[in-house]
Amino acid sequence: MKKHLNLLSIALLFTALSFGQGVKEYGQLSVKGTQLVNKDGKQVMLRGMSFGWHSFWPRFYNPGAVKWLKDDWHANVVRAAMGIETGSKGLTYKENPADAKAKIRAVVDGAINEDIYVIIDWHSHNINLKEAMAFFDEMSKTYGKHPNVIYEIFNEPDEESWADVKAYSEAVIKVIRKNDPDNIILVGCPHWDQDINLPAADPIKGYNNLMYTVHFYAATHKQELRDRTDAALQKGLPIFISECAGMEATGDGPLNVEEWERWISWMEARGLSWITWSVSDKDETCSVLKKSAASDGNWKASDLKESGIKTREYLRNLNGAARKNRQYSVDGN
Repeated sequence: MKKHLNLLSIALLFTALSFGQGVKEYGQLSVKGTQLVNKDGKQVMLRGMSFGWHSFWPRFYNPGAVKWLKDDWHANVVRAAMGIETGSKGLTYKENPADAKAKIRAVVDGAINEDIYVIIDWHSHNINLKEAMAFFDEMSKTYGKHPNVIYEIFNEPDEESWADVKAYSEAVIKVIRKNDPDNIILVGCPHWDQDINLPAADPIKGYNNLMYTVHFYAATHKQELRDRTDAALQKGLPIFISECAGMEATGDGPLNVEEWERWISWMEARGLSWITWSVSDKDETCSVLKKSAASDGNWKASDLKESGIKTREYLRNLNGAARKNRQYSVDGN
């Protein structure tokens, strides 16, 4: 039977494969048109992993886990997801801000030490303007001098209007830009980062180096969301896929690998950076680790769930260890 390259293999063939895609190589990131570019103005892609909510899985928030994701998974970016009002009792940012910030700093400092990028993610579905302004004022004062840092100021607004999200975002951006004029800021959009058409029609003005986030779960979100995102790109909106995975939007259910690889091929073709959810060990499909996984990395194959095995494979293929004799997978369909 004649074999054909599958969708992901096509993406691999057209991707420049090299490890060492870190901050020393890329330097200060900025936005040029719709693209994320390096210090030389050349288009780059970040691909990596999001930690799960710090308020549910704090044990993974340590430099060892960051190092393992960089060295073994070949992630060139990680995302520290700070739970604001959701989490185990006593662990949310609102209940224990000092501990929450310590967890985030452990990941950020680990990423800086490992020469990779890191997203400081305000992981909430609600507007908490006063708290967000204070937090990002502190983080931008502390880390604004480091080109490693990216700020995600509102993970997945749910029922808020774009007018409300835009006003909130403008207030937080103003605080960050007083301390950090350069680093990338990621802006969410309504309906769990699905309604990217709304900021495309009414983007934030007056600030540089802003990107807007789209989130997808491949078994639920398919061509309609890709088409909507393409339309936003055509209007000139810079987009960063700051959370995605291959199962249903609930985080559970079976992987839809074919649709997941269709998404990856689509992102690769457009040069969109992407982050997979999540480094955690919950009994659900999207948590990439089993309970047996150590807190600080050194994970064996037996410690990974199917989503972890697949994500690691994608990251290693697309980000890492290019070899002249690389074998591209084929299927017989």
